[in-house]
Amino acid sequence: MDEITVPTPSPHAAGASRGASGRVDPTADRRFAALPGRPGKIIAIHLSYTSRADQRGRRPQHPSYFFKPSSSVAASGDTIERPEGTELLAFEGEIALVIGAPARRVGLADAWDHVAWVTAANDFGLYDLRQNDKGSNVRSKGGDGYTPVGPALIDARAIDPEALRVRTWLNGEIAQDDTAAGMIFPLAQLVADLSQHFTLETGDVILTGTPAGSSVAKPGDVVEVEVDVPGGPSSGRLVTTVSQGSAAFDAELGSLPAADDLQRTEAWGSREAAGLPAIDAATPLLSPELRAKLEAVPVAGLSAQLRKRGLNNVHVDGVRPLHPEAKLVGIARTLRFVPNREDLFASHGGGYNAQKRVFDAVGDGEVVVIEARGEAGSGTLGDILAIRAHARGAAGIVTDGGVRDAAAVAAVGIPVYSSGAHPAVLGRKHVPWDADVTIACGGTTVQPGDIIVGDADGVIVIPPGIAEEVVDAALAQEGEDAWIADRVAEGHPVDGLFPMNAEWRAKYDARKEGRA
Repeated sequence: MDEITVPTPSPHAAGASRGASGRVDPTADRRFAALPGRPGKIIAIHLSYTSRADQRGRRPQHPSYFFKPSSSVAASGDTIERPEGTELLAFEGEIALVIGAPARRVGLADAWDHVAWVTAANDFGLYDLRQNDKGSNVRSKGGDGYTPVGPALIDARAIDPEALRVRTWLNGEIAQDDTAAGMIFPLAQLVADLSQHFTLETGDVILTGTPAGSSVAKPGDVVEVEVDVPGGPSSGRLVTTVSQGSAAFDAELGSLPAADDLQRTEAWGSREAAGLPAIDAATPLLSPELRAKLEAVPVAGLSAQLRKRGLNNVHVDGVRPLHPEAKLVGIARTLRFVPNREDLFASHGGGYNAQKRVFDAVGDGEVVVIEARGEAGSGTLGDILAIRAHARGAAGIVTDGGVRDAAAVAAVGIPVYSSGAHPAVLGRKHVPWDADVTIACGGTTVQPGDIIVGDADGVIVIPPGIAEEVVDAALAQEGEDAWIADRVAEGHPVDGLFPMNAEWRAKYDARKEGRA
């Protein structure tokens, strides 16, 4: 490792910066007062803490990253603006690594040697702009002041990386508290991984992700972040105050902010914190026993039992399977498209839109159910999204719209029901609007948590509260129907047998009881 002169870990005076020699330069830009100088690049990681992944309901297999501009750096004590017309400015307390020696294709064992200092950072993000950024976070996280860093540096060579702790306070109340030991990917791995792709240069900053507890900061709020080794060195508290901006975005220049319930949920940390009604808490995960029974009963039998209970409008009409031989059983995860309107597609159709978010978040055993209003004049998914759902362990996909690249989607192997194939892209007919809400698909209402069952006959929706009752009755009916079919095969007439009259019922009961 190259020779490094480490600055003394202490808060720096406003209007001054401490260079690599440790001397204060009064002419330097105060935004970079906590750093050796202006960083050439700032690299941030998406999900990296187990607690955050559990909160989001998705766990990455590998780290993924985005860049933040150096113009977004701010010093402790600075004020940042929440722009006019936005509501979801979220804070994320993080451990920041400052590179001390260039790293290119370094191994895991040597990666930490290239980190000179550790400090606190706050990775502010404006979720109102997130869906239009196509995952890059350029606008949502690149605003002036959206990367406060400091106030002091910790000598990376003097600490155990896994002992590092990050804590965040919102208006004096603790909001985040976790350690690097709770990370999915060790700190050194991030350095080694990034160095595979480009040179990490001296002064570059790596933001290593945030634990659970990130939430929304409003104008007037004060957010503080501290990184330390308990009982050891500390970065001191990094203080940022949020103010209300007065300048609005110009629709003629670019996409406008847009917030939906999923963005509110992710910005605040939960639906409850965002003030949204909870998705039915009674929604069960399918037990292995219930799933096995549902897989054993044809949809026609389940439909008959639902009808007996007064539920006639539970069929997703107009959809056909790409794999008629496959049985579909799972819990509904909903996605709603609205009719295409050019201005709304501009604000909601691009970037990390509702469609992409649902396919990124669908869980094991869940079924993506899409409301497309029965409009088959464009695709509502293609092979990439089918692959994503399959990789996430989804049980299947149901859409009352079209499917693009139908042969490629079929080749993925996941059960898919649609109104047919169509080569046009989404924007011809649809705007991806919101997710995890009550929708209409194929003429029936589907709520998140409903049980979806499909076979070659079609797809039905079962309210979860009566699923056990319905499937047990359907299994019993299947046994009865099989016995009747055997009698018909023996040459008995259908009249009186289907349905059974008293004589045949007595014979069937005796057979069940082992008396015949």
